[in-house]
Amino acid sequence: MEQPSTHLKIRQSGPVSVIEFADRKILEELSIQEIQEELLKYAESRPGVQLLLDFSNVDHLASAALGMLITLHKKVQEQSGQLRLSNINRQIFQVFRITRLNQMFDIYDSSQQALEAFGAKK
Repeated sequence: MEQPSTHLKIRQSGPVSVIEFADRKILEELSIQEIQEELLKYAESRPGVQLLLDFSNVDHLASAALGMLITLHKKVQEQSGQLRLSNINRQIFQVFRITRLNQMFDIYDSSQQALEAFGAKK
């Protein structure tokens, strides 16, 4: 049985694993490292994983967390999976735009839109 996470809340919505962040502020390097380890371990154990990261609870995101997301994106692709992001607040989304990461990731306004997009791209 998997260890309960202090940083992530994971639930299934059909074939899609929806992951919400427990922390409103993802700023500390140690927290980012722990989140990355949990996400990579989760993705590695599920070939073809369909992963939705829901940022509804996140108000602040350190730039180091962007590197974590890029690493996760690569891992999910290696596993022949799909990764989508949703509910990113305006301030954080600006950072995605400035760094052009909005072109790398499939980003949706709501979890519902992201879940529907998984259904369309099987």
